Amino acid sequence: MSRPKIKDLASAAGVSVSTVNRILSGMGTVRKPTQDRVLHAAEAIGFYGLGTLENSIAKNRETHRFGILLLQRHRTFYRDLGEALQIAANGFSNEQIELSVEFSDELSPESVASRLMCLGDTCDAVGVVAAEHPLVSDAIDTLMDKGIPVLSLLSSLTAKNSVSYIGLDPWKVGRTAAWRLRK
Repeated sequence: MSRPKIKDLASAAGVSVSTVNRILSGMGTVRKPTQDRVLHAAEAIGFYGLGTLENSIAKNRETHRFGILLLQRHRTFYRDLGEALQIAANGFSNEQIELSVEFSDELSPESVASRLMCLGDTCDAVGVVAAEHPLVSDAIDTLMDKGIPVLSLLSSLTAKNSVSYIGLDPWKVGRTAAWRLRK
């Protein structure tokens, strides 16, 4: 049996030969779901140019740069959280994600605000663990005014702009604890 050719790949993926050629040449005019369908078909039929196809698709994928500012590196919880976030970012095969995890050993509001602004210079979005303080809120507002989303991790932060929060809802945690204590 002969090895699968571009025509066979196009047939297996349900696309035209020109679509496969556009993906292989890296023209970037093919929608992501179609690229994924062609890639899966290439894997399924054992297409000889699978490596070239993967490289062409990867080259055309948009790179997302995220910055995370965590607290002290010597604390096991934050070190483990940073490692888990890095593993999760590396696990995205469909997107190119560059994750910059930084640790702030200096917990002063000035230092945290400064580090946030530095991350905002190089990242598309920023996540932060920090204590509530007007300087931190001002840094968050400055980043958000520049169009850089800021996520608060583990504890909610306030700012003029709406800061997304990833963590436990303290009201629900409190209610759950109260419910458990009543039993």
